[in-house]
Amino acid sequence: MAIMQFREALRAALREEMRRDWRVFLMGEEVGEYNGAYKVSEGLLAEFGPERVIDTPISELGFAAIGVGAAMVGLRPVIEFMTFNFALLAIDQVVNHAAKLRHMSGGQFAVPIVFRGPSGSAGQLAQQHSQSFENWYANVPGLKVVSPSTPRDAKGLLKSAIRDDDPVLVMESELMYGLKGEVPEDEDFLIPIGVAEVKRPGTEVTVVSFGKMVHVALEAAKILESEGISVEVIDLRTLRPLDYETVIASVKRTNRLVVVEESWPLGGLAAEIAYAVQRWAFDYLDAPVVRLTGADAPMAYAPTLVEAYLPNPKRLIEAIKYVTYRT
Repeated sequence: MAIMQFREALRAALREEMRRDWRVFLMGEEVGEYNGAYKVSEGLLAEFGPERVIDTPISELGFAAIGVGAAMVGLRPVIEFMTFNFALLAIDQVVNHAAKLRHMSGGQFAVPIVFRGPSGSAGQLAQQHSQSFENWYANVPGLKVVSPSTPRDAKGLLKSAIRDDDPVLVMESELMYGLKGEVPEDEDFLIPIGVAEVKRPGTEVTVVSFGKMVHVALEAAKILESEGISVEVIDLRTLRPLDYETVIASVKRTNRLVVVEESWPLGGLAAEIAYAVQRWAFDYLDAPVVRLTGADAPMAYAPTLVEAYLPNPKRLIEAIKYVTYRT
């Protein structure tokens, strides 16, 4: 094991897969000469050269389209968006082309492409730089969507995404690039896409989340442990395909569920999970399912409003106490 930052774990995954397979290349804004906007690709240009680490103009639609075409003819591109907020400019290529070409071609074309970059709030960056679109992309058949919460998961999921023969979105929290943790140095270390993980076992309530909200859940669980409330924390890790089985099995043990999601409430992943649990574990529930999401409003710039907008441990503790009848 090595102690790595989140960005270093992503870099290790990229380096190992580029060494392993000559078809893998990286393309995006500032990935080469500048070493990446968040220094994820630091040193890769020097090692692999400008034919495999390609700086692009500020044209998300254009370089996403090049990536889709390259994947169709046998390469394995990794397309970095400086932020998924800007990936909206390329959503036609992601949703109408990458996601659909295998089906539209009757299986004649695979599209082994990775779209990756930061997602969600990063503090005082206001409305156009603070949005969480994981649920949008998870809604699309033909795409796979992952959202790692630790350096270990970042490496294992990105490597699996690069090796996958279908388009995968790796959506990373902008606030976690400096997060440190243990990461296996094994070059064949993979985390299967579609498998959730119980990050903390518990007996009284299940809290389900993904990405940086997992750390909100873990902090709340640690505080509540001192009050005698046992919280099980599940990290989805993959948002499409969802690991319903792990969530439902947990709820059957704890009989209560709180779902935490950074994005807006309407049509979110929290709503989908709540539906699945009431459909398949209704008789096990001892309290209504509660979801904790971002505010149903655009993100503000003022730090007090940012704090009010996002789920936090205090609000999660209140939700957990509600479903466990501690209030």
